[in-house]
Amino acid sequence: MSKTLPTTTADQIFGLYRVMQTIRQTEEELARCHQRGLIHGACHTYVGEEAIATGVCAHLDRSDVVFSTHRGHGHALAKGMPPRELIAELFGRSTGCSRGRGGSMHLFSPEIGMMGTSGIVGPCILQACGGGYSSKLLKNGTVGVAFFGDGAVNNGAFHEGLNMASIWKLPVLFICENNQFATEVPFAYSSGNPSVGSRGAAYGLPGFELDGNDVLEIHRVAGEAIARARDGGGPTLIECKTYRTRAHAEGMGDFTYRTREDVASWKERCPIVRLRENSSTVLSTSATELKPRFDAIDAEVADVIREAREFAEASPHPDPASATDFVYAAGPTGSTGGDESRLLSSTDREITFVAATREALDAAMAENPGIFVMGEGIGARGGNFTTTVGLYDKYGPERLCDTPICERGFVGLGCGAAMTGTRPVVDFMFIDFINDAFGEMINQIAKMQYMSSGRLKMPILLRGCGGIGHSAATHHSGLYHSIFSHIPGLRVVMPSTPYDAKGLIAHALRSDDPVLFLEHRELMAIKGPVPETHYEIPFGKARVVQEGTDATVVAISLMVHHAINAAEQLAGEGLSIEIVDPRTVSPLDIETILRSVGKTGRLLVVDEAFGPCSVAAEVAARVADAGFDDLDAPIKRLNGAFTPTPYAPSLEKAIVPQVDDVVRAIRELMKE
Repeated sequence: MSKTLPTTTADQIFGLYRVMQTIRQTEEELARCHQRGLIHGACHTYVGEEAIATGVCAHLDRSDVVFSTHRGHGHALAKGMPPRELIAELFGRSTGCSRGRGGSMHLFSPEIGMMGTSGIVGPCILQACGGGYSSKLLKNGTVGVAFFGDGAVNNGAFHEGLNMASIWKLPVLFICENNQFATEVPFAYSSGNPSVGSRGAAYGLPGFELDGNDVLEIHRVAGEAIARARDGGGPTLIECKTYRTRAHAEGMGDFTYRTREDVASWKERCPIVRLRENSSTVLSTSATELKPRFDAIDAEVADVIREAREFAEASPHPDPASATDFVYAAGPTGSTGGDESRLLSSTDREITFVAATREALDAAMAENPGIFVMGEGIGARGGNFTTTVGLYDKYGPERLCDTPICERGFVGLGCGAAMTGTRPVVDFMFIDFINDAFGEMINQIAKMQYMSSGRLKMPILLRGCGGIGHSAATHHSGLYHSIFSHIPGLRVVMPSTPYDAKGLIAHALRSDDPVLFLEHRELMAIKGPVPETHYEIPFGKARVVQEGTDATVVAISLMVHHAINAAEQLAGEGLSIEIVDPRTVSPLDIETILRSVGKTGRLLVVDEAFGPCSVAAEVAARVADAGFDDLDAPIKRLNGAFTPTPYAPSLEKAIVPQVDDVVRAIRELMKE
């Protein structure tokens, strides 16, 4: 980058000054409002750091996307958020930028490219990569920007994000606002390398260390970095060394970890005062001549902030009846393909479970150029379980993207991509690996639609195989559906047949909700009838596998096949067993289960997951609550043992329900 200072106009200087003053006066007003009790939760102000957001965002337009951290007021304002929307949000009002769902740490305005701030350190880095990946795929010339503090550079998201951005040359700026303290821990103590900017070289991208209180220098360097990103030159890391001159959050003690003298010395380096003092030199104009223009801006901003605070105070609180709105998106519209029994009877073609999912994925990718797949070995190799065989040759490396081993990284990237117009499919190989990305799924992906009041969708499909079998031992045998079905915002899908696998994944690939698609390893090679035509199976629609009159068995995934085999054995004893496959455990079709229990009077739930706090426990509880009068016997559950998965076949078989266990459990149920 050139070190020559470009010509700076008066309009540019006054424009930068106005934004910095808007941030400063908004924050000072918020501090006063916090003291008045108008702000109900945390309030992290940006006082002292105004030059950074201002200098960077001056080069962005509404289509460029910003992902931010808990100290994000300045980023939102610099990106174009009206102060009234920011203040109203901190007051918890319905006119706030997040409609009262976010507060200080969760600011959303996707209409202007402000994609959200996070109370968790690091996700913004990965989400900005996702915004960059969407830009690369859609070829729309947009840039993603991540603002984060010095504490985030010691987080794994920093390493994973910069590495991914570098290898794929993503149009992303990583802006580290090094304010010397991550909450209350000095950066000099917490980091073995005190230079953030120099770390760019380790990832093969340009890195800069700037004076974070010099708005003109930040403006120059960021402008060149953004231009290079738009031209395909890839990402840039910019460290801006600055200081927050108020406490970590309003109301917190401030002088146990830093001194009053340090704070006072940094106040003297105020970026707003600095721009006023230096502008006469830059513009070759006397300070006396410039002063009235600066003073006028101060007064104009003060009027705007006063009106914004009055607007926020007068705004209504959100309607309590809306508290559960926007957890999920509306379901896909259009034909689902027709009656299932008709579809199944119309074909004699049999293909495997995994071939059925691949067929649906291929068709969706052909129709929607915004769909791309990420995972380890899913490119030319076609995936560890052949989930993407043949697709790389058809759609190329950008849409079949092999990843480094960085599950948190590419899941966080997928979140950002889903927020910015594309539809990622994340192939985990083994679903156990998803646990490295647990925070991205629970704190970001599952909550994004809700926190943005439905203005952001989350069309991401997360798939992987698991389940006990093949002596895979404890790190390759999980399914974890009981955990994830507990989380609002996620759809959890568990097909048991090739037909269901194709229909459910086809539906997932048109859903605007995040979908966790769990494929049992013992089922991926089984064959069954699958129509060639497109069809979908809506979520929350259970399948009655076979009808019966004596007892209902609700079975999940592989356990459906165990239940079928058990029912065949018991038919010889004169017992008629009805089997219900939920197909999705979130949402759970409890109505179909209740109708079955109403007919049979008895219920056994079979699931290989652990018993405590399981889906089986949830089914039992809901049937006991809503169908108690229909029960002729206590509900029984058959679960896997409460233990990690062992390796030896004899041990493995002992901890998961087998066909004989299902037979025995039904016989015991019939004795009740």
